[in-house]
Parts: sequence; structure tokens; C-alpha cells
Amino acid sequence: MTPKQVLQFIKQNKIEFIDCRFMDFPGLWQHITFPVSELKEDSFDHGFGFDGSAIRGWQAINESDMLIVPVADTAHLDPFLQFPTLGLICDIKDPVTKKEYSRDPRSIGRKAQDYLKHSKIADHAMFGPELEFFIFDNAWYDQGVNSAHYRVDSAEGIWNRGKQDPTNLGYQVRQREGYFPMPPMDTMTDLRSEMVSEMIKLGIPVEGHHHEVATGGQAEIDLRYQGLLKMADTCMLYKYVVKNVAARHGKVATFMPKPLFQDNGSGMHTHFSMWKGNKPLFAGPRYAGLSQLGLYAIGGLLKHARSLLAFTNPTTNSFKRLVPGYEAPVHLVYSSRNRSTAIRIPVYSDNPESRRIEFRCPDASCNPYLAFAAMTMAAIDGIKNKIDPGDPIDKDLYELEPEEYESIDAAPVELSEALDALAADHDYLLEGGVFTEDVIHYWIKYKRENEVAALRQRPHPFEFCMYFDI
Repeated sequence: MTPKQVLQFIKQNKIEFIDCRFMDFPGLWQHITFPVSELKEDSFDHGFGFDGSAIRGWQAINESDMLIVPVADTAHLDPFLQFPTLGLICDIKDPVTKKEYSRDPRSIGRKAQDYLKHSKIADHAMFGPELEFFIFDNAWYDQGVNSAHYRVDSAEGIWNRGKQDPTNLGYQVRQREGYFPMPPMDTMTDLRSEMVSEMIKLGIPVEGHHHEVATGGQAEIDLRYQGLLKMADTCMLYKYVVKNVAARHGKVATFMPKPLFQDNGSGMHTHFSMWKGNKPLFAGPRYAGLSQLGLYAIGGLLKHARSLLAFTNPTTNSFKRLVPGYEAPVHLVYSSRNRSTAIRIPVYSDNPESRRIEFRCPDASCNPYLAFAAMTMAAIDGIKNKIDPGDPIDKDLYELEPEEYESIDAAPVELSEALDALAADHDYLLEGGVFTEDVIHYWIKYKRENEVAALRQRPHPFEFCMYFDI
């Protein structure tokens, strides 16, 4: 919609409030609500003032004034709030210069989109992420001076199989056997359908939904591919819908990558392609139906994968998912069918328009604007510099000889390692001013101080199992 159309929509639907949503630096939506009378046509240019110093990773207190500027074509009727409310995704701007704020993740996504077009390599990149998540019946967690604990529960969880309760029907999902079970074992079908229904009403193109591999209510809803900025917006609306539909039914949804021990974690396998007009640039006569350009893009993603993961897998918990034995992509190689590699080339169809690469490392704890922008920049670097991705590995990686296995580059084993890689390898992100040195520096600083150090300083419950009787 245009600004005028938004105002007309407000009148026609008797909207009472507008809710301005924006992304903080680490990757959570924040919001501020205004009576509808405050929204004028020029609000889409001038925005609303707010205190940026209170937002994680943003301005210092002495330069806190910022502008939140609604984007008209993101307008959507909120399906969860009691009073008729129009949601608007917003950009963040400096009130003095009126320029986009360099640490606003949405502006970084836009700059990556524009840089790709100006590079003449492609007109646009398309993204199709597969967001996985868990739906639990309840959750408890806390950290104190002398205690730490967590517990999540689901009627589907295998740990409830022996529960002596008249409501227990014994249909719990066994560990790592939750892929596509039928009801009554899959208790979440209607709940996921409700989530999809709400997404479709909001204009989100959905391809399907299903139970995922893990016990305890793991789920996936698949999106149809969209452009970088549009898909990043969609990911945030997707998460909003999932969490609120779950809450509507007294449940809780989490996109935490690894909430359960000894079962599959939740990833966000991201399908990625580039196009010029209606021409798919990754389709060609090379390996698995790829073009040479597509192979060079893989080369860029693999060369920079260790630093990329600082954005695509940005939590300490992310790396508890990236361990061998759980279909997790721990090997920085590519293949047409091997699901333990970092990059897979899907071969479901011979249609050139479906030819794409699937980057399997990311998870949905990421800030999608930063993750998709970083992926785009790595692929551009691979194409510009004709980076050879090497030979694919199509055999079972766990059947390799020890020497061959050890020669394969692996993903970082913890967040601090990925941050070190980003500090050493980020020039490709600075091209075209897409990322800035300030953004890179502050991302590393924020993650090291607020997450890596915070976890390192606390006793872990399992340490008591290992060391208390020393």
C-alpha cells in the first residue's frame, strides 16, 4: 500500500491504533503504539521520535534521539490485539541527518539488496528459509547465585511415556523419530494449521507445514521464496504469529536452536538463488544442474562460512545444535543430497526456476536482515573473485577414512570461535558500505560481553554432575 491507501484502509476498517514495529540490533522485534489520530501522510517521511539509547546495541545516552519511520507497504491488520490495530514495520533514521541509521538491521538488508543490483551480477536474490521451532506446554528456567535450572515439557515428549496419568494415551514421539507422524501421535496438526491460516490472512505465502524430527512438539512451516528485505520482514511476522497462536492455546513456542539434549535442534535451512529479470542464474549444465555462477556463489559461502556463522548462528546455544550425529551441517563442504554438509543442492525438480542452493547452517535465532545480507555478500564475493568451491562430497561423511575426514573444514564449535573468524574475515561485508566497521566491531563486542562472557562466568548444572564429588 501507499501512504494514502494506508490511511484509507484505516478508515474502512475502523482502526483505533497503529503499532510501529522495528528490529533491535541482536534480532528481536520491539514496538511502540500510537492512537490512529497521530498517523498522517507525512508520518511516512518524517516518522516519530523515540529514545534509541534504551534499545539493545544502539545509541549512547548522549545521542539517544532517533526517528522511527513507518513503511507503508508493510501495513498489516494485527490478528491478536483486542483493539483494532494496524501493524507497520519501520525503518530507523537519524533525526539530524535524516539518513538511515547504520545499526538498523533493516537498512543493512536494504543496502545488501541494492548492492547486488548495482553489481550487475543479478537483479535480486531470493530466499526461502525453513524455520523450525518447538511448541511446549510450559517452560521454567532461572539462574540464581546458588542455583540454576530449566525444564520444558510437552505431552508429546518421550519423557512422559511412563507418566501414570489418565490423560496419557502413550502416543509420545520417540527421540529423532518425529518426522511426519500421523495424528494422534502428531498432536499439533490443528495448531500449526491455525498458524498457517493466520499467516495467509497476513499475505504470507506458505507452502506447507509438518512435525519435525525431535520429540516434544518440534514443528516446521515452510515459506515460499521472496526477495531479501521482504523475506526478512516475513520472518519476523512469522515468528510473531507462531508465538501468539501458541499463547492463544496456553502453550509456548521457542525458536531456541537446541532446547533438548540428545535430540535434533531447530535450524533454519535457507534456500538461496539469484535472478536477472525472470532468468534463474544458478541453473546450468554443471554439477547437480548448477551454473558456474552458482558454483562460485557456493565458493564464496564456503570460504566465508566460519565468519558468516557469527550472523547466521549468533547465540551460544546455536553451536549446541551444530554437533555430529543429528543431521546438523557441521562440515563446510557441499553436496547434492548429503544433509550433513553446509550446503546442499536440492534436486527435487529439473525445472531451472527451482535450481537453488540450500545453506543449512543458519538457525532462527538469527537476525534475518543481517543473516541474509551477509549470505548475499559472501556469494557476491565468490562470484566476483571466481572462488572454486572444490569437489562436492556425495558419500556418507561418517564413513570416510579418518585422514580424509580430518581434512574437511568444520564449522566453529562455539560462538566465540565464529566471532574470532568474523574479526579476521569481514572485508567482503564492507563492500559497497553494506556493513560498516562500526557494525562489525559492535556486533562482536556485544556478543562477547553479553553472551559469551555471561555464559562462561556461570557454573553449569552438568558441572555439578562431573565435579561436585572431587
